[in-house]
Amino acid sequence: MDEESELIQPQDQSCWATMPDVCLRRVFWWLGDRDRSRAALVCRKWNQMMYSADLWRYRTITFSGRPSRVHASEFESALWYVKKFGRYLEHLEIKFLNPYNTVLTKKFQVTMRGLLSCLGKSNNRLKSLSIQHLELDRMVWRNSIRSSFIKSLGFFLKKMGKNLDYLNLKGARMTVEQGCHVLNSLSYLRNESLASELNIEDFFSHHLAVYSSPQFNKTMAIFRNLESLTLNYNCISDELLENLCENNASTLWTINIKCHIHDPHGQVIWGMSWAKLTRHATNLKVNFFFERIMKYEHLARILLQEIPVRSISLRSCYFSDPDWSMRPTLMDLLPTFRHTLQKLTFEFNNNHESLDEELHLLILSCRKLFYFKIWAFLDVKFVERILKSQEEGQCSLRTLKVRIYTNRYETNDEDRTLREIYRKYRKLIDSQLNYFVIAYSMM
Repeated sequence: MDEESELIQPQDQSCWATMPDVCLRRVFWWLGDRDRSRAALVCRKWNQMMYSADLWRYRTITFSGRPSRVHASEFESALWYVKKFGRYLEHLEIKFLNPYNTVLTKKFQVTMRGLLSCLGKSNNRLKSLSIQHLELDRMVWRNSIRSSFIKSLGFFLKKMGKNLDYLNLKGARMTVEQGCHVLNSLSYLRNESLASELNIEDFFSHHLAVYSSPQFNKTMAIFRNLESLTLNYNCISDELLENLCENNASTLWTINIKCHIHDPHGQVIWGMSWAKLTRHATNLKVNFFFERIMKYEHLARILLQEIPVRSISLRSCYFSDPDWSMRPTLMDLLPTFRHTLQKLTFEFNNNHESLDEELHLLILSCRKLFYFKIWAFLDVKFVERILKSQEEGQCSLRTLKVRIYTNRYETNDEDRTLREIYRKYRKLIDSQLNYFVIAYSMM
């Protein structure tokens, strides 16, 4: 056994010693920072391997929003990382989780000033930057702290804007002036930005009529290579659509539009503006996300027939209004887009009206629909009707997700029926569908 062990040991060592660098880098790629630091101490080769650019191209830096001993050094470790490996970064995501008080926002601002300054000096390859949900309009951000952070971010974007392909500032909650200052930084010295993906959903504070701002429309004219644009409906205007048509028609594929009850959404958009953009941007698809905007007259002002709508999400967040009816929307408005609709998501409280038949007819009319999700008061047999239509080739769903609301405390009867339906259509479900159906008590 001793002789056998002596024979095996050199073979084990030589296996690691002769492993190709590309394989070794792949192994190290899966390690966390602590394990990478330990591995770097094993030998000179492994130490050198730790400085491979492949290991440090992607980075998520998370700052806890609450004081804790566990997170006490996260600000220092973020700076250490950027100083040591920042030159390799290509994709950076920064998270600041629900800041607890002004002390933490100040510490975050100071850290970000140092981090962005260091990165701006050492890095020339950053392609994507994501800093989401800052909510700068909250009270924990004092004016001086907020202004200093925005100044640091703008200065950084001036340096990195020429290479930046993706920018995600979702949930920043700035004023129109602050937001335009940040976006304009991307076009420093060039008067244009070649970024292909821009996410400015909830980028501006609630209640702002951004669509009426000449400054915003002028700012959006700097973008000349957009493929994907995500924003709120309170930013949409005829002028914006004209800008997109003139500067981005050859590249624009996707527009994601969020419309929230707290945002102004009463502006008049001409159908001809959408028609012109669609005519020039031939690959364009538009996705709408509605939050608590459910009334037909409001939706009809927004969902114009000239828009190439691919996806619609309607969420009422459990609010119920006996004066509101979903039936006209399902029967008259949404079928307008039956030739382009591919995804439908509904979450609403329809306790005052039954909509099973209308929903079934809508699914049958949208021949390209492959994703259907609904949380609502439904009869359990609704699921069986959809599966029967799928079996007969009347629809071509690939995802079916249903939560059936009920006013009873127990859902035993519904659960039993759903199990029977699943057994009856199991072969179809297993072969064709991403299937999730449950009954849910609302009591």
